[in-house]
Amino acid sequence: MRAFIPSPAAQRNLVLAVLLLAAAACWAWLSARSGGMDMAAMARPTLGLPAASFLAMWAIMMIAMMYPTAAPMVLTFHRIEAGKRTRGEAFVSTWLFVAGYTIVWAAAGIAAYAAAVAAERTAARAGLTAVAAARIGGALLIVAGLYQLTPLKSACLSKCRSPIAFVLTAWRDGPWGAVRMGVVHGATCLGCCCMLMAILFPLGLMNLAAMAIVMFVVFAEKALPRQRIAVWGTAAFLVLYGAIVIAQPRALPTFAPAMAMPADPSAMPMSMPGMKATGVNMKMPPAAAAPDKR
Repeated sequence: MRAFIPSPAAQRNLVLAVLLLAAAACWAWLSARSGGMDMAAMARPTLGLPAASFLAMWAIMMIAMMYPTAAPMVLTFHRIEAGKRTRGEAFVSTWLFVAGYTIVWAAAGIAAYAAAVAAERTAARAGLTAVAAARIGGALLIVAGLYQLTPLKSACLSKCRSPIAFVLTAWRDGPWGAVRMGVVHGATCLGCCCMLMAILFPLGLMNLAAMAIVMFVVFAEKALPRQRIAVWGTAAFLVLYGAIVIAQPRALPTFAPAMAMPADPSAMPMSMPGMKATGVNMKMPPAAAAPDKR
């Protein structure tokens, strides 16, 4: 008895549904998680998390933000492999391609965590004020805006916008070939979007609104007929907003004027009684402030 093979349209719809359901589940988790986090922790680049927890959270963020934008490429790969299956030829699972793509973005979390730890330790040792830290964030926004206009961004985006061209130039047969193609596409996508991800640090890594905006910008750059509108518009906005933050540091969502970073950032708890989003007003007791001279 011949095994039932769903129609190409049914297979395509199933793949798309799984991608979107996985993204939706991750968005739900992030929403629940952000609602229970202390604002003081959310303002920190590492979110006060150890490496393993940060990397798990990063992977969930990337699935939530990038799976919907990667859907056209995934569906193109699936259509080719589904055609092989219909003809009775050897084929590989689409999810091997997705796995390779996911590995790249998950691995990028290692670099993100290392940069976040280095930023916290540097800020602590240098005694950066909240104003100085916010202005550095503003400078990062400007750099991200300028990156939008670089040849590297343009080259990576052109490959992300053309799934057929990618397939024709990067196709590899077999299971490992599918994983390799996913890795190559993930690296291209990373080159295209890395600075858009970087702006989440000054805006708040668990800032759901910022995450949603970045996701829609990435999708617009890949899908709009005239991608220059999204690319140049985003560049202009980031440069302008970065300049505003440098002039007015309070315009940054993570600005916390009374927050002082401990010498060892990992020693700072994620939640402290009495702490507000704007900081803590700590006063020395009289005995400590003015020692007895008698």
